[in-house]
Amino acid sequence: MSLAEVQNAISEKKICILIPTYNNEKTLKRVIDGVLDYTENIIVVNDGSTDSTPQILAQYPQITIISLPENKGKGNGLKTGFRKAKKSGYDYAITIDSDGQHYPDDIPVFVEALLQEQEDILLIGNRNMSQDGIPKKSSFGNRFSNFWFWFETGIKLEDTQSGYRLYPLHKIPKKYFTPKFEFEIEIIVRTAWRHVPVKNVPIKVLYDPAERVSHFRPFKDFTRISILNTILVTITLLYIIPRNFLNNFKKKSFKKFIQEDVLESDGSNRTKAFSIALGVFIGLSPFWGFHTLLVISLSVLFKLNKVLAFVASNVSLPPFIPFIIAASLFLGAPFVSGNSDILHQDLNFELIKNNLLQYIIGSFILSTSLSALAGITSFLFLNKVSPENN
Repeated sequence: MSLAEVQNAISEKKICILIPTYNNEKTLKRVIDGVLDYTENIIVVNDGSTDSTPQILAQYPQITIISLPENKGKGNGLKTGFRKAKKSGYDYAITIDSDGQHYPDDIPVFVEALLQEQEDILLIGNRNMSQDGIPKKSSFGNRFSNFWFWFETGIKLEDTQSGYRLYPLHKIPKKYFTPKFEFEIEIIVRTAWRHVPVKNVPIKVLYDPAERVSHFRPFKDFTRISILNTILVTITLLYIIPRNFLNNFKKKSFKKFIQEDVLESDGSNRTKAFSIALGVFIGLSPFWGFHTLLVISLSVLFKLNKVLAFVASNVSLPPFIPFIIAASLFLGAPFVSGNSDILHQDLNFELIKNNLLQYIIGSFILSTSLSALAGITSFLFLNKVSPENN
């Protein structure tokens, strides 16, 4: 796209550029000047900077500046910017970091990708994390984030941590629970849960240790991110996956739903064997009361055969429970100290309560061993009765 085409598209699509900043006096001016080549629709959120940021921003009367009295975190700065952007009549916001790692001349990449879509979309810049100069901790953190984003949404991305993004302002959630770096994870997961497509677009990135100032605190922020992902995974398993399953049921005829979402008759023998193995594992695990919910949720998440997994999970039907508990206690005995002999004790709730750790360890040994055996046996049997063409 030519410069004029990009500028016209920014105006027609009501796009603004949102720049949150905190003590980035070395790079802020360069970033703003680069963005001004494309548009004056700029909102800068000064998140309580204590350097020369206010003096730098005073040079740009043509842009919108929001100055917060104290630093409250990047997430809070973005939320403040989003509210201002919507009040100002914008439909989209491209966020760009002020530390100099993002190139303003990648703005056309986001604009062009938006124009190609027929629906609202959330775009995330895809940095080349394998290039020279990328900190190893950033590369690891990105892979970690990518995995959990996939687990929570079913969407595979190559980069989920880049702050260079395009947000559809009227499709993102209105309220959030996190104020700092973890906000950028929360917003993309919860936006994806609203059935908004989330995709990567290729961008350049610059890590210059002489200029770049990072406010990421490895221990504290990674802990906050881990806690957030724990909450998001729990919501995924207990609400999002069952909700999507029911929505699919409502959208399809009963026959089509049974064929596509339940029976999955076109599944491979390997998929069916994994489904049986999952069912056995969940059925023998100590998550009593949650077996059905877990097995259906995980089957949907990993695209396994839900009927086979559910049937296999019924290995824990009431008549078998005493044997499962006894086997779990027996297998867990070598791993705990004290009196753990169950052969000469009555099998009851008090025994389990007094030997809880022994039971939990043993149940995972039992569930892992028998699920592996069930999966292998099922795969060999299915290949025998219904061989697949390679």
